[in-house]
Amino acid sequence: MSAHPESTRLPVIWTASVSRLSQLLREVTPEFDGRARIENLNLGFEDAVRHIRTRLPSERVDVLISAGSNGAYLRNRISRPLVLVRASGFDLMQALSRARRIADRIGVITHETDLPVFAEFQRHFGLDIAQRSFITAEEARSAVGDLVSQGVRAIVGTGLVTELAEQAGVAGVLMYSADSIRQAFESALDVARPLIAQEEHAPSPRAKKSGAPRHALEDLVGASAAMVELREQIRRAASSSATVLIQGETGSGKELVAQALHGVSPRRRGAFVAINCGAVPESLLEGELFGHDEGAFTGARRGGRAGLIETASGGSLFLDEIGEMPLALQTRLLRVLEEREVLRVGASNPIPVDLRIIAASHVDLRAAVADGRFRADLFYRLDVLRLRLPPLRERREDLPALIRSLQDSLRRRGLGMRELKFSAEAIALMSAYPWPGNVRELRNLLERLHAQVDPAVVEIEAAVLMRLAPELGAGGAMGRVGQSLPASMRVGNAAANATATRPSATELHALLESHGGSRNAVAELLGISRSTLWRWLRQCDAQEFPGESD
Repeated sequence: MSAHPESTRLPVIWTASVSRLSQLLREVTPEFDGRARIENLNLGFEDAVRHIRTRLPSERVDVLISAGSNGAYLRNRISRPLVLVRASGFDLMQALSRARRIADRIGVITHETDLPVFAEFQRHFGLDIAQRSFITAEEARSAVGDLVSQGVRAIVGTGLVTELAEQAGVAGVLMYSADSIRQAFESALDVARPLIAQEEHAPSPRAKKSGAPRHALEDLVGASAAMVELREQIRRAASSSATVLIQGETGSGKELVAQALHGVSPRRRGAFVAINCGAVPESLLEGELFGHDEGAFTGARRGGRAGLIETASGGSLFLDEIGEMPLALQTRLLRVLEEREVLRVGASNPIPVDLRIIAASHVDLRAAVADGRFRADLFYRLDVLRLRLPPLRERREDLPALIRSLQDSLRRRGLGMRELKFSAEAIALMSAYPWPGNVRELRNLLERLHAQVDPAVVEIEAAVLMRLAPELGAGGAMGRVGQSLPASMRVGNAAANATATRPSATELHALLESHGGSRNAVAELLGISRSTLWRWLRQCDAQEFPGESD
């Protein structure tokens, strides 16, 4: 019997570098023909980030390779595994030897930290070599200037450092060798293989998403105080391994936050696995999460199959809409959290797992606990670190930035190749609207405008918005209702419902249409009770059809 190949496709590796390192990478790349598809990008820092992000939605890349400060910059901004080219002690020794042949007074500038091996060289061989380190490009430039002012005529360092040294009129000696490049490629292949195997043997399409996250922290657009605070909370939460509970309305970006959290955490090199607990039928959800042993049921895969919990070991498991998880599976999930082990369906021996669980819900889980729909003990295991996503209506000042960001996303997906401009009246109309569907609703509106507005139109006017999105016209009425009532006089308060200003019939019916006819949703949006909404609708009908009223 012939063995299955390890994978059916070659790993895809992109390198991102500038200056001399680019040339060295290109020289070594042909040695890996047949083992990987490698593309060398002669780009660095923001140029590299912009280029890679533009291509990621439509092209595959498993691992990135870079070095030094450029690599550190990319690692925090690109949602793909990244391998750093690292100089060995032998590399440094060779570089120092080359530098000594050029000049008597030499220096070394490394990224972030001193090389421990360099301190050993100095101690054992009595080397008189000045050493500096840097984090930012400006610090690298300053370090080069400092050494040059001390009479150093040859500087060993990263690609950026050698470039800066030559600009300063001294020799720059690259600290990396062809061997360090080969080692980086080998490491990249080691990282890519399990990702490809995981992709090719994924439990089912219902798992939705597994591997490296698509979104990074900077994708959380907005300069409002609420978004600045949210990004800071994510950074703080990322340093912990505790379970995180994300609460936010539908369409507010809960998965984006989960991916950003994973991307800045120590687990970022592990897999990010996501599943929507409300989108998978209960009969399938158990197998998706916990996997199954061989022979667990008729049709079970030979050899068994790992579930998403096992797949996420070493990384993060994102359980979206966890409030929809059946009670029986809540019990099993609680055991995973307490024991850090998973028991496959039909198995008797548990498997240890090391993962962080990030859960999210748009419903109030405390209320679900009170109603008996969610286990209290599981809720308290999940409710360790909390992240609350502000709805769009609480950060209206972020609208212009969000519109730009969402249009960039549409262009990358080929859904809108031009940039829509909006008149001041159109922006005011959108700002007055409460956006019950949050950022998702805004994205859908922009996609609709790109598809239906004549390409000859230079600027979107308020009238065009009203024609294509009549629900926006109710924003003024909702604003009047909201401004006329204090926060304490909202849903269910008789006095508030009696004094609230009724929107026009057109506005009310537009709201109902935009919310799929849900009177509950419209009443909550307007800050009134269902009975008041019912009364308003009857009044509107009586005015429009007086002969048919009761």
